[in-house]
Amino acid sequence: MLVIHATFPVDPDHRDEALELVQDLAESSREEDGVVDYRVATDAEDPNVFRFFERYENEAAFGAHAETDHFEVFEDALPELLSGDPEVTRFDVESASPVEL
Repeated sequence: MLVIHATFPVDPDHRDEALELVQDLAESSREEDGVVDYRVATDAEDPNVFRFFERYENEAAFGAHAETDHFEVFEDALPELLSGDPEVTRFDVESASPVEL
């Protein structure tokens, strides 16, 4: 499994536009083959920071995601929405299991 954690600081003046874009992106991405989960949340301490949590079955699914129309729409709009540099971290995971609390 491939896991992506990305953080995008958004310009407060463009937050509503960014929120609409990320909602559309997440919804469409969850429909893709090979996407295990795709979630976007706002940071509890800074509502102008969006955090992406993405899980893919494999490298091919991740690559296919980057070629979709909805990802390209988001990618094209991103430079005008950001207030800083995004941070993206990739995790290659051999196994995962639920943790009981």
